[in-house]
Parts: sequence; C-alpha cells; structure tokens
Amino acid sequence: MAQRQSILGRIAQLTRANINSLLDKAEDPEKMLDQLVRDYTSSIAEAEEAVAITIGNLRMAEADHADDVAAAKEWGAKALAASQKADSLRGSGQDAEADKFDNLAKVALGKQISFENEAKDAAPMIASQGETVEKLKTGLVQMKAKLGELQSKRDQLVARQKTAEAQAQVQSAVKSIDVLDPTSEVSRFEEKVRREEARVAGQAELAASSLDSQFEELEGDTTALEIEARLSELKSAAGSPPQLETEQADGSEEPSQA
Repeated sequence: MAQRQSILGRIAQLTRANINSLLDKAEDPEKMLDQLVRDYTSSIAEAEEAVAITIGNLRMAEADHADDVAAAKEWGAKALAASQKADSLRGSGQDAEADKFDNLAKVALGKQISFENEAKDAAPMIASQGETVEKLKTGLVQMKAKLGELQSKRDQLVARQKTAEAQAQVQSAVKSIDVLDPTSEVSRFEEKVRREEARVAGQAELAASSLDSQFEELEGDTTALEIEARLSELKSAAGSPPQLETEQADGSEEPSQA
C-alpha cells in the first residue's frame, strides 16, 4: 500500500508541475526541456510498471474472492444435501446414519462460513484497490498529456530560439556589408576601384594630349619646309641673267672676239 501511495504522490507532483514557471527560471530552456522530457518519460515508464503490477494484484484478489464466493456456495449446497439426507434417514428410523449426515452438514456449513468470511473481508480491500487502480490510470493519462504538452513546448521554444539566432546572424551580416559605411571593406574597395579608374582616365587623357602635340608639331614642320621651298624658288627666279634666256630662245652662241 505504501508503494502505491508513493506512486500516486509522484504522479500528483508531476501533473501539478508548472512548465512555464520552470522555463522562466531556466538559463538554457532547450536543455531543461530535454531533461524534463527525459524525466517525465522515465517516470511514466516506472508508473506504468507499478500500475500494471497493482492491476495484476487486483485481478488476483478478485479471482480469489470469486473462488471464495464459489466455494461458499458449493459448501452451502453440500450442507443442504447432507441435511436432507439426514432428514431422510431419520424419517426411516435410521437415527445413527442420520446423525452422521447431520455432522457432515455441520462441517460443510463451517466451510461455507469460512469462505464467506474470507470473501467478506476481501471485499473492502478489493474495492480500495479498484479505486487505487483507477486513480493510477487517471494519473498516467494526466502524465502523458503533460508530456505531450511539454514536448510541444519544447519544439516551439527550440524553433523560436533557432529563428532568433538566424535573425541575429542576418542582422550581423547586413551590418558587416553596409556599403554606406566608409569604414567597411566594401567602401574601401570601392574607393580603390575609383582611384584606379581615375588613374587610367588620366593616362588616356595624357596620351591623347601628347598625340595632338605631335600632329601639331608635324604640321608646323611641313609649313616651314614649304616656306623655304618657295623662298628658294623666288631667289632662283630673281637671280637668273637675261642672256641666258635669249640663248635658250634661239639656241645659238655669239662668236667670241679675240
């Protein structure tokens, strides 16, 4: 009986547990929930075994009670049969034989009373055990319901914790790649690219200026050469003697005088 009371006390204590209060006090809710699930599962297994034993004992007691009732009924029938036989013998003048069967009837009645007393004494205990079994069954149902609630709480809380961690990681990643932050790696790389683009543009502009100056210098050299050529032609034309033109015109030479 003490064992059954201990089981009932444990079930009552576990079913009264306030899960939300426990979680509020936990430093790591996930670990505490896992431990609670293990504890509840273990307690349920122990309680189920104890309840099974209690039910088995109850069924044995019920069977014994049924046997006592049946035996009492059977011995009552034997007592009646012996009494009737004694009456029949006594009616026929066989008193000695009649007394013998009356004594058998008394023995049978004693057996009947003994079994009736055993059945009567066992009845309250069987009723009490029956109530205990029902309470244990109810406690098990409550424990299993609480276990289901605990597992659901555990899954919900773990999912929320994972979501919060993921959101924190995303926020951290977003901050680390903020292009508006001049101190970020992306901004520094962008500035480096801009400087390289500016250097290349400067080189292109410098190359274009140098090419233009070369063409301008070439054009200047050509003009100077043309001026020199024309000046040479003018000088050549102005310095030619007239007789050379006449000689060239008639194709003859005057004789020279000695």
